[in-house]
Formats: sequence, structure tokens, C-alpha cells
Amino acid sequence: MVDNYKRKYDVLAEELAARGIDIEKVKSRLKAQKIETPSWGYSDSGTRFGSYKQPGSAVTIEEKLADAAQVHKFTGIAPSVAVHVLWDFKGANYKDMKAYAESRGVRIGAINPNVFQDREYAFGSITNENAEVRNKAVAHMLHSIEIANAVDSDILSLWFADGTDYPGQGDFRRRKAYAEEGLKTVYNAMPAGMRMLIEYKPFEPAFYHTDFADWGMSYSFARKCGPNAHVLVDLGHHFTGQNIEHIVAFLIDEERLGGFHFNNHKYADDDLTVGSVNPYELFLIYNEIVKAEDAPNSNPPIAYMVDQAFVTKSKIEGMIQTIMVIQAAYAKAMLIDRKTLLEAQLSHDIVTAEMCMQQAFNMDVEPLLKVVREEMGLAPDPMLAFRDSGYMAKIQKERGTRAGAGGLGA
Repeated sequence: MVDNYKRKYDVLAEELAARGIDIEKVKSRLKAQKIETPSWGYSDSGTRFGSYKQPGSAVTIEEKLADAAQVHKFTGIAPSVAVHVLWDFKGANYKDMKAYAESRGVRIGAINPNVFQDREYAFGSITNENAEVRNKAVAHMLHSIEIANAVDSDILSLWFADGTDYPGQGDFRRRKAYAEEGLKTVYNAMPAGMRMLIEYKPFEPAFYHTDFADWGMSYSFARKCGPNAHVLVDLGHHFTGQNIEHIVAFLIDEERLGGFHFNNHKYADDDLTVGSVNPYELFLIYNEIVKAEDAPNSNPPIAYMVDQAFVTKSKIEGMIQTIMVIQAAYAKAMLIDRKTLLEAQLSHDIVTAEMCMQQAFNMDVEPLLKVVREEMGLAPDPMLAFRDSGYMAKIQKERGTRAGAGGLGA
């Protein structure tokens, strides 16, 4: 069957022009979009019950970077790779890794310290009552800054599993003071231009309280550190039904939205593919991002990063699918009839306001995205092009099924 996406694109362009939307501006922004993929997304992963191995999954940092390069090759908008220090850099020469990444057409992105995996952190890392443990966690983060300098990364991405399981186990305010002290020490060691992103999570692995439980706590810690500390929003780290787009808008207005970890959840932190359960939520989040791009504001550049576990999905294909879903959400958010929406909001016309959102969300943007990719010198369908490339069959044959992939539980 012939794909008539170019004719559909022409029809869409006419419709948008009639509503005063500049499709060339939309295309330009889509071409400039950048999404960072995670090294651990290319490795075998699993659940607390065990890890699940797939033939061809990456084990070494070189394999992870090579696989990430395939995602960028076919999507054109995934040029950087987030790394986890303990999983990726054991015994590695950091400058060699930087050079290897660049030789494959990507670069190393956010540096993720690991202060949750070692047994000493069972009762907390930077909030532990034991000063030696706190110092160990801080020392690891300071070492991560050195790695960032060596690979030319400007983002230190922090997530803490610190918390307690039972009432009375710890003192909330004392642990908060420990956390502030540790974060400030790390922040003060960062070079000019480096940013600290502070993630949050309401529960798990701690089930009574976590020390960085929500966006407000991360926001408070960030403000106390300084202007280069910001909040990292992981889409899966929220209670069911929480209004994430409201949080995003609030943080943008406060100039503290540092970045995203894209994923999706049905129950809790399921780490499902972004948009797989609630694509409308992703669209509404991008609506707030597009509004921020359209209006002058002083929020820092937003780091867009993927953080999800492909336990049963093919790793590289799952990542390509992820990038395509994010592209579509961004495109749809740019097609909202802003003039009509504003008029409806000012006149309290709730039905028309909501219909503006639904109309954009229901638009078929695939013809637009295919034209954009073609203009970027890419195949219109990244998934089909990757499958036709033979890369997956090649690495499955070369690597086989192995132990020792790179994430927790693998």
C-alpha cells in the first residue's frame, strides 16, 4: 500500500494556515528537539523477582553507546546518552569513553551517581545517621563531578532512595538537615555552568517516608543550594491521578524545572514506555512546555531524558518507539489553536476551551513527522528503517544471551 503522507501533510498545512499556525515554525522546532536516552535502557533489566535476559542486550558501556547511536541514527533527535557511574564506568577511562561515544555519533550526557545500591545505604545515603556513610555518598557524588568534567557533561542527575519503613525509625528534620548539608557540599564543588537536577519519589524502596518525597521538597533543597540546582520530574514518580502538568507549569514559573525522566505508569513506578498508558497526560505536559517556549521566561534549559525499563520489549526498538511518541506529543501541543483557546478561557467558555485541547490531541501528526524526518535526511519511518537495517540480527548473533548487563537486578 502506498503511503500518501505527503498529500495528507499538504491538507494539514492548509488547515493549520487557516487557523494562523505557522507550520514551518512547527517543523523547525521539531527538528531542533533533543531527547537523551539512558545507557541502562539498552541492558537487561527486570523486577525485584529477577532479571530477564534478551539476546543482543548490551553489557559494556561501548555496546550501550553503540546501541544508543542506532536510535539517534534513525530518529535524528537522540544525540546524547545518560550514564550511571557504577554501572558504566568501573575501571573505564573516561576520556576514552567520550571519544568512543563521539566516534559513534553521540555524546555522553547526564551523569548519574549511584548512592542506593551498596549495602551501606540500606538506612540512607546522605541522610544516614552514620557520618561515614554520608561521607561515602558525598565522595561518590564529588567523583561523579570529576567524571562529568572529563566527558564534558554539564548535568549531575541525583536520585536518592533514602527513607524509612516504619514510624519512629528516623527523625524527619534531622535527616532533612543531613540532606541539605550533603547537597550543598556537592553543589559548591560543581564548576561554573554545571547543573544539579534533584529527583523525587513518594515511596519505594522506603515505604513509610522518603526524604525527597515530592516536587516541593526537591524545590526547597534546590533553592537552598543555589541557582544552578533544579527539580527533575520523573513521570512515574507520582501518585495515581496527580496533576503532573500543573507541577510542570508551577516549576517553570518558579524557574526551577530542570528536566524530565520520561516514562509512564499504571499503578506506581512501573517504568512503562512513555505514553503507553496515558498519552493525553504527555500531551498536556508538552502543552505547558510549548507555552513556556512561546512566552519569555527565565527557566533554565530543560533536559529531556528517558528513564524506563524495557523488561520484555526489544531494547532498541522500544527506545525508537519512545522517541516517536515524544515527537508526536510535542507536535500536537504546537498545533493547539492558542487564539481560540485564550478567548474561550477569558470568556469562561469551558466547552470550547477543552475542545481546543482535544482537537489538537486527536490530530494525525504522522504525515507532518514523516515530512520533517525526510527533510532531515532520515527515513520517514524510523522503526521500519531500523528493522530493515539488520542491526538487531547482527548483535543478537554476535552477543548472544549473557549475564552482567548493567542495571540494578541485572
